[in-house]
Parts: sequence; structure tokens; C-alpha cells
Amino acid sequence: MRNPGTIALGVVAMLFGTLFFFQGIGVVKGSFMTDSNFWAVAGPIIAVAGLVVVVRGVRGQGPSGTS
Repeated sequence: MRNPGTIALGVVAMLFGTLFFFQGIGVVKGSFMTDSNFWAVAGPIIAVAGLVVVVRGVRGQGPSGTS
């Protein structure tokens, strides 16, 4: 069974992670995160974590990994 709330949360995390990455490498300007190595590394990690949440939501797995 699919969990739309979990999927939405994962998509938001993926979008924020992507934004953080682009701010970290200096493509998106205008915040303290611009040109920051921390955000250039943390952004993709957050995006991948979001992808994992989306996959778990699509598969219908609960927090314990069981359906």
C-alpha cells in the first residue's frame, strides 16, 4: 500500500537537498549557504535520503521496514 504523506515528505527532502547543493556550489545565490562546501556535500546526502523515503513510501514499508 502506498503512503502519500511519506512520498510527499521524501519529494520535499529531495527538492531541498537539490536546492542546498546548488547553493553550496554557488549556482543559487543570496544566502549564507552560497559557496559553502558544507552545503555542497550535505545537499546530495539530504536528496538521497529523500529518495530513500520516497521509495519506502511507494513500497508501503513502515518505519520498522515491514509492510
